[in-house]
Amino acid sequence: MNKLMAIFAFLVLVAFLGILVIHVPRLDLTLVIGFTVLLAAWDLYTTHRARKR
Repeated sequence: MNKLMAIFAFLVLVAFLGILVIHVPRLDLTLVIGFTVLLAAWDLYTTHRARKR
């Protein structure tokens, strides 16, 4: 259930920032939003991956 909620939250973030990029098409804003999405995706991946022991 935690993974599902995390993925849903990530998709909501991407949708919100995507709407922002569509309505304010500036290169600098797009780069910052792209970096933000990459950081959020990396956090999602590292938090919910299977740990090897």
